[in-house]
Amino acid sequence: MTDGLDLTQAAALGSATVHEAAGRVGALRADMLPAAHAVSAAGPAFTVQCPSGDNLWLHRAIAAASPGDVLVVATGDDRARWGYWGEIMSVAARERGLAGLVLEGGSRDHGELAHVGFPVWSLGRCITGTVKDPDRDGGALCGPIRVGDVSVRPGDLIVADVDGVVVIERAGASDVIAAAARRRIDETRIIAELVAGRTTLDLLGLQ
Repeated sequence: MTDGLDLTQAAALGSATVHEAAGRVGALRADMLPAAHAVSAAGPAFTVQCPSGDNLWLHRAIAAASPGDVLVVATGDDRARWGYWGEIMSVAARERGLAGLVLEGGSRDHGELAHVGFPVWSLGRCITGTVKDPDRDGGALCGPIRVGDVSVRPGDLIVADVDGVVVIERAGASDVIAAAARRRIDETRIIAELVAGRTTLDLLGLQ
């Protein structure tokens, strides 16, 4: 849950503005990129821990998550070694009403993902398939995880777009979004003054 936040507003503000408003914390690695252009998502994190090269817990997460959740998946992989996610899972997640996927690993079927319309962020394209081993340890749902050097807990606010992904702690999310909205107003004013002929040196006090 995100405690009454306007998630449409959060998505519209964008990952970079929210990251700055949060004090420049929570940004996931710069190569966590969308599988299709012009996508955005905001919602509470539904956390998933997957063993490397095994996507069974992702299938379980699609069934267990609530509409509006963003699946955030830790695998321990430092690059796109496996294709954990593709077209069929995207359709399944879309039909469940989920808001998006943030995946520490590779994804595939990128041509089809653009048509499915379910927002996916991953470490890149990878056609190498995974297993689904019910006897393998190391998977879990709804626990604290780490994606790179960022801790993610269930219910944390995820804001993702073409620039990247930011994670905001649930307890402070309302304050961060309010600060991001104020920042956006300031940016709109600055842009208007630039169009009127002023310089960034003047407006930002960089003389």
